[in-house]
Amino acid sequence: MSQLLRLSRALLCSGQQAAGVGALQRAFNTSSRTQHAEPQPVAAEAPSSVPRWIAELGAVRTDWTREEVAEVYNTPLLELVFRAASVHRMYNDPSMVQRCTLLSIKTGGCPENCNYCSQSSSWSKDTGLKAEKLMDLEDVYQAALRARESGSTRFCMGAAWRGPSQVGNRQWERVLEMVKRIRGLGMEVCTTLGMLTPEQAAQLRTAGLTAYNHNLDTSPEYYPKVTTSRKYEDRLATLEAVRQAGISVCAGGIIGLGEGPQDRVGLIHQLATLPAHPESVPINRLVAIKGTPMEGNEAPEGIDLVRCVATARVVMPRTVVRLSAGRLDLSRADQALAFLAGANSIFDGDKLLTTPNNDRNEDQAMFDTLGLRSRPAFMNYPAGNDTSREFEAGAGAGAGVQAEAPKAAEAMGGGGGCCGGPKKAAVGGGCC
Repeated sequence: MSQLLRLSRALLCSGQQAAGVGALQRAFNTSSRTQHAEPQPVAAEAPSSVPRWIAELGAVRTDWTREEVAEVYNTPLLELVFRAASVHRMYNDPSMVQRCTLLSIKTGGCPENCNYCSQSSSWSKDTGLKAEKLMDLEDVYQAALRARESGSTRFCMGAAWRGPSQVGNRQWERVLEMVKRIRGLGMEVCTTLGMLTPEQAAQLRTAGLTAYNHNLDTSPEYYPKVTTSRKYEDRLATLEAVRQAGISVCAGGIIGLGEGPQDRVGLIHQLATLPAHPESVPINRLVAIKGTPMEGNEAPEGIDLVRCVATARVVMPRTVVRLSAGRLDLSRADQALAFLAGANSIFDGDKLLTTPNNDRNEDQAMFDTLGLRSRPAFMNYPAGNDTSREFEAGAGAGAGVQAEAPKAAEAMGGGGGCCGGPKKAAVGGGCC
């Protein structure tokens, strides 16, 4: 470049500007070709093998290996969210999110010693939570009516029991009547009552129960650090009893229990390799409660929740992924990213069992901002087993109490088919 500058100065000084410009351009072109020679071709690298989960993205599988789930979980976040969002759109209308309400119908006095739970009698002196009696039928019914009027389409009832076997027949019969009455409102009904026997599961189905929640909480390896009053196998046995009864399985877990990423992978792997994927997987973010052994646990970041949602969506494509406890201090942006990654349900109302929750008006404002719509009750749930889907269609035991369900779905904007309209084929053979 210094030679070009000397040449330009010499030409300008001699007064030969016109000729100098041409000479300068020719000199520059020559210099440019010398300095910027054509690059030599580089041999192309052999393409690496595409992981099975990407090659078969959206396939419904129950043969996932733990290593595969770990590979999905550890994918760079934006790439993972993109993949999960792609799967989500194969089976779901991404703008449709179900709103659910959870009511504690029997609070406190639980004999289990779950380290995160305020309802355990093991630390009731430290939490200050007093045991209460089972709620009256009419009070629960009125709560369900209010939930329906506010936009909820699934009503969930939780009792702080080890299981129905610990209570008398009168209380158990009252719970069964609650299920029947609320099902008559045209709402989906879910209960979480602890461990079930096959006979109890069958009774719940006859009463018209839509789904039974029984969370696995964490990985099998980490579970002993969460509770010692029951075994992981006990949880799996209840899920099997629910499945065999033809009730939809709702099973998920909690992040923030002190577990590591490998335990989150282990939980999702356990759920994804059940005989049939759960109809719904609630993902909870720990709400640390004063007086419990885990009161000092730090809440996971919103990004951690999004990563779990996205992984669950990829490995369980047809499952409803529910944002559950721990939304209260999540930003709207965190929740929006979770919806993008495949979450399609929330729990609204001011309380989840004993912990505070998001205000319904705030949730409605978020729905309006994000362009989300409420999912009607009794829409097609493609995940789960055949008997639970037949049951929801009105076949088999309990059909008599479901007569109002199609009418309710139609009134809320659903036509009883896929995504509120006639059932239609989609990529991957799923809904929408």
